[in-house]
Amino acid sequence: MAKIQPVILAGGTGSRLWPLSRELYPKQLLHLTDDCSLLQTTLKRVSVLPDVLSPLVIVGEDHRFLTLNQVDELKLDDGVHIMLEPVGRNTAPAICAAALYVRELLEDDVVLLILPADHLIRREKMFHDAVRKATDLAGKGYLVTFGITPSSPETGYGYIEKGEGDKVKSFVEKPDRLTAEKYLAAGNYFWNSGMFAFSSHCFLNEVERLNPDILEKMSEAVSKGKKDQHFFRLNKESMMDCPDDSIDYAIMEKSDNVAVIPADLGWSDIGSWQALWEVSDKDEQGNVFMGDVMAEDVSNSLIHAEQNLVAAVGLEDTLVVETADAVLVAPLNRSQDIKKIVNRLKKEKREEHILHRTVYRPWGSYTILEEQEAFKIKRITVLPGVQLSLQMHHHRSEHWVVVKGTAKVTCGDDVYLVLENQSTYIPCGEKHRLENPGVIPLELIEVQNGSYLGEDDIIRFDDDFGREGTN
Repeated sequence: MAKIQPVILAGGTGSRLWPLSRELYPKQLLHLTDDCSLLQTTLKRVSVLPDVLSPLVIVGEDHRFLTLNQVDELKLDDGVHIMLEPVGRNTAPAICAAALYVRELLEDDVVLLILPADHLIRREKMFHDAVRKATDLAGKGYLVTFGITPSSPETGYGYIEKGEGDKVKSFVEKPDRLTAEKYLAAGNYFWNSGMFAFSSHCFLNEVERLNPDILEKMSEAVSKGKKDQHFFRLNKESMMDCPDDSIDYAIMEKSDNVAVIPADLGWSDIGSWQALWEVSDKDEQGNVFMGDVMAEDVSNSLIHAEQNLVAAVGLEDTLVVETADAVLVAPLNRSQDIKKIVNRLKKEKREEHILHRTVYRPWGSYTILEEQEAFKIKRITVLPGVQLSLQMHHHRSEHWVVVKGTAKVTCGDDVYLVLENQSTYIPCGEKHRLENPGVIPLELIEVQNGSYLGEDDIIRFDDDFGREGTN
C-alpha cells in the first residue's frame, strides 16, 4: 500500500458559530465536542492510520501560533508540517501547493488524504476502512472523493451522484427540499464531504490539464516560499495572482476520472449551532448546556455560557451563546442566519467578528478589561522564559503593574526587574520590551493612555517569533 500523506485544511473562520468563533480564533481551534479542538481531533484521527506520514497542516498566517501551540500539545511522535497561506485562495490552490511541497520534500509519489480540520467523525473504524478503500482506488489513478451516506434530505450540502461501479456521475449544487428528498429516495446520492484522496502525481497532472494557471502560480508560490522557524511560508505575490477556486469547481467536476467512496461515518461539518446541537449529548429534555447554566422549564435548546452565569426560563428550541463581549439569542432553527449578523459587524467596521476580549499571542495572551476613548486597561499573561518584541508606540504610553511573577523590563537604555506589587512606566515613543525570566506565568495589568490605542500602533525592532518589523 502506498504511503498516506494527510493534508489538513485549517484556513476557515466558521462565521456561523459566532460569537464563539472569530476570525482570529476560528472554529477548528475551538473545543466544541470534547477536551480537544476539532483540529487536534483530526490530527489524532489520522496519526493512527497505517503507512501514514507526518501530517501537513495548511493554515492562514494569523492563526499560525495558535495552530502551533495546539499541535505541540498533542506531542505526536513524527511531528507536523505547517504551511502558511499569506492570502486565502480557496481549496484548489491550497491542495495544489500541498502536492507540490510534498513532491519536493519526499521526491516520491504518495497518496494525499485531504481533510478539513473542522469536521466531526464519530465512527473512526469506518473512517479507517473508507481511507483504505480510497487509497486502493487512488493507487489505480482515480481522484477519490468521500460521499457521506445521507440521513435526511439536507439542503445545506452539495451532493455527489454515484454512477456505475465506483465512478462519479455528477456533482450537484445544494438542492431545495423537494429535490433533496428525491436524492434521498434514489439511494445513489451522497453528501459532498470535502474529503479527498489521490496520488500527488495524478492530481498534479489533472491540475495541469484542467487549470494550468493554478499550477503555474502555486509552483511559483512553493519554489519562492521559504522556511520560517516552525513554518513553511508560501510566496505572497505568487498567491495573489492565483485564481480563487474550490477543488470541486476547478478539478473534480471537470475530471472524467473521479471515484466516490460511500461512507457512513457519523459525520458532521458542524456548520452551525444547530448542527452542533444535533451531534452533542443531550439531557432528558433535549438540551445541550455548556458552562455555568441554570435552567427552568427549558427544552430542545443549546445554551453556552463562557464568562457568566446564564439563567433561562421557559425556553424551547432556542439558542443562547454568551461570551465576554457578545450575547446571541435566536431560534435554534435560524442558526444559519447568524452569518447575516457577522456581515453587519463587518460592514459597520466593528471588531466583534475578528477577536475576543482575550487575544492569544505566541508569547501568551491579553484580555481587554475596559476601553474608553483615551485609555485601555488590559490583563497580560506572559509565558515562562518568553519575551515580547522590542517595540515602540507612536501614540500611547503604558503603565505596567505586576500582580504575579517577575517582569524583566527594557525601557530605552535601562534594563531592570519589576516584582509583584511594583510598577513601571513606558513613555510614548520609547523603545521597550517585556520578558518573563521566571518559571511561572507573569501576570500584569497594563494601562494605556493616548490619542490612539489601536493594536497596529506597534513598530517592532526585534522579535523572537519572526513577525514583521512593522504591523
